[in-house]
Amino acid sequence: MQPYFFPYLGYLSLIKHTDVFILLDTVQFIRHGWIERNRILKEKEGWIYIKAPLKKEGRSTLIKDCLLDNAVPWREKILSQCQIYKKIAPNYKEVMDLMKGIFSKDFNCITSLNRHILTEICRYLGIDREMLVFSEMNLSIQQPTAADEWALNICQGMGNNITYINPMGGMAFMDKKKFAERGVELYFQQLNLESYKQGYRDFEPGLSILDVLMFNSKDSIHAMLDKYELH
Repeated sequence: MQPYFFPYLGYLSLIKHTDVFILLDTVQFIRHGWIERNRILKEKEGWIYIKAPLKKEGRSTLIKDCLLDNAVPWREKILSQCQIYKKIAPNYKEVMDLMKGIFSKDFNCITSLNRHILTEICRYLGIDREMLVFSEMNLSIQQPTAADEWALNICQGMGNNITYINPMGGMAFMDKKKFAERGVELYFQQLNLESYKQGYRDFEPGLSILDVLMFNSKDSIHAMLDKYELH
């Protein structure tokens, strides 16, 4: 998976239910996706973006080469934006302490920041998982010629008897037959997302894991992460 910034619940479910999780950072960075931003509740109603600003690069820039613009006080801004949860979320102090701990370290690139975020959230939830970064693995693979071959070629480079799990969105471009012919079992994970109480507000679905952490106990979150089907 590409390295996402405080990702949604389904991303964390994939991390929990796989043996090896690799952050793919050698593909082109697409702006205004989930790599440098995510969503939390907005005051009164709706949602707002939280964002780690990046220095401007060319359109062909790879994710691994995307540098943070640390001249901007983005950490302070995110912590300020999260003040919305102070009066409505039972886990506000605990999650804010987690975020302050995450933000206490300095990073130059978005990949290293997002790996740190994911590692610390997993540690908070008691998920023992190392975040591997593809550009650091020295793994020799065939050059992909199609969008689904990044995952396929990496799986083949990892050895035999590999099963690859992707979110449901991958069904649009991943060819199960191609994977099977090259000895890789392919499944798609469908997380059965349910609503949870967000204070006095109407439920806003699909927000950052930060929103989930604010309102739910660790046991409840694990129950959510485990509620999925493979197709």
